[in-house]
Amino acid sequence: MNDFDELDAFEGASLSARAMASRPQPYLEGLNPAQRAAVEKMDGPVLMLAGAGTGKTKALTARIVHLMNTGRARPNEILAVTFTNKAAREMKNRVGQMLGQNIEGMPWLGTFHAICVKLLRRHAELVGLKSNFTILDTDDQLRLLKQLVQAEGIDDKRWPARMLAGLIDGWKNRALTPEKVPAADAGAYNHRGTEIYAQYQARLKELNATDFGDLLLHMITIFQNHQDVLQQYQRWFKYILVDEYQDTNVAQYMWLRLLASGHKNICCVGDDDQSIYGWRGAEVGNILRFETDFPGSHVVRLEQNYRSTPHILAAASGVIAGNEGRLGKTLWTEAQEGEKLRLIGHWDGEEEARWIGDEIEAMQRGTRDLRQYSLDDMAILVRASHQMRAFEDRFLTIGLPYRVIGGPRFYERMEIRDAMAYFRVVTSPDDDLAFERIVNTPKRGLGDKAQQNIQKTARAHGVNLVEGARILLADGGIGGKGAAQLRLLIDGIERWNQMVRGHPGMSLESDDSVLEESDSAAHTQELGATEMSHVELAQVILDESGYTGYWQNDKTPEAPGRLENLKELVKALEQFENLQGFLEHVSLIMDNE
Repeated sequence: MNDFDELDAFEGASLSARAMASRPQPYLEGLNPAQRAAVEKMDGPVLMLAGAGTGKTKALTARIVHLMNTGRARPNEILAVTFTNKAAREMKNRVGQMLGQNIEGMPWLGTFHAICVKLLRRHAELVGLKSNFTILDTDDQLRLLKQLVQAEGIDDKRWPARMLAGLIDGWKNRALTPEKVPAADAGAYNHRGTEIYAQYQARLKELNATDFGDLLLHMITIFQNHQDVLQQYQRWFKYILVDEYQDTNVAQYMWLRLLASGHKNICCVGDDDQSIYGWRGAEVGNILRFETDFPGSHVVRLEQNYRSTPHILAAASGVIAGNEGRLGKTLWTEAQEGEKLRLIGHWDGEEEARWIGDEIEAMQRGTRDLRQYSLDDMAILVRASHQMRAFEDRFLTIGLPYRVIGGPRFYERMEIRDAMAYFRVVTSPDDDLAFERIVNTPKRGLGDKAQQNIQKTARAHGVNLVEGARILLADGGIGGKGAAQLRLLIDGIERWNQMVRGHPGMSLESDDSVLEESDSAAHTQELGATEMSHVELAQVILDESGYTGYWQNDKTPEAPGRLENLKELVKALEQFENLQGFLEHVSLIMDNE
């Protein structure tokens, strides 16, 4: 187990407690009475019951600043948890603005997953992992489960892997390891769910990998089984702040309860009326039980709304008033009345699209007694992308210009996922899922049979697929062009991995016998023994693997855009110290942006 090293991840408070305690407190001046009460009640459990638009982020960040400014805690002694990376960035920026300086000493402000990754890398060996474990995304998780399902001879059309993935995610959200899944769930997935869940967890350890649910689950396991580790963090985190508490699931709740049972200085911000994520494991009961879970709690209600008009608040309050088990609050605002809400019912989607198209044209022209607006002032919100079809058909028919916001995100694009798979297998050769993606991408003459032989060899020798491929080549199990191309790939992975690990191979000098078959690698050799940065290495990996050339030779209209995306990917690496840090960052932002 790693020692609790304050000079490592826990060092770096950018301001001393004494210096902070002497600073002025202008950030309190812009707070309303309820917000100020939530900020100044620093010790003990606090529930900030904050309605929509009531300035809860402002109050939460002011509370963080007040803790530092009064000397109650150093920046790195505050654990502040958000649900999205965007919220974490916004909170950190606001704290810096309130303090009047950049904040570099708040390593524990982030999402549940981002914080748990840091913790788990320090204690990975306690759950059978290495500190450089890989985090699987949803696609990789599904691929792995499909392999397990097929190996068990289960009809994956009747019992799709996606169904099993949902079950496993649900169990992990409830902090249930395979052996803790209740008997009531034993019939799940044709009575095979818990069995394959256990196989899945075992395979993850073999791959030195986790999925997102494991990040919390493993830390809960460590805290429960290693009291010394838990007590270290209980002592260190003097104050805990949690945003959107109504959206926490059982695992997140347990993790917080374990950490907060030390100092008991926990402040949770949330709104039971905004709990809409029950379908993905959120437990509104967590916020409803706060006063029971944390005896002596102080509840502050933020009810002054700064975002909406009285008409909107009245309509929202009328809808939510019928909910049972509410903690209760009454939102009000000093804003002007504004326009009344309209609820228009239509027979079907086509009729709705026709009506909205006519309404937009009328507002654009300022006719039909409607105020004139620019098209840039209008937006249509839909629940799912398929609902846009009727609108797009109508707008094209009447010639109304529009823009759809959405489409695949950058890191979801095929070429980016391929490149990331190369980076993953280079930094962690145990990442079999990444190797499976790139072994024949671009085409290397390695069909399904050759890939199956690699997998069989790896299983027979108890090694990863990279080593399995090396053994198969040595035994002559693959011949022809495929063998030569596979040898180039395997040797390349080894050489690039040595560069990542700071091996002497980190220089640009490389083995002539390997490079002579690759123009890009030959160019690399010509550069001499200059030190190579991780950004340059990323480009070398894409070039020497043949992936860049693959898209350069592709004549489809999409190819130039894909090459530009690859350039942008390599450029993004400039913001990070190494490849592994970049890969971890991408995993986390793709989980919850």
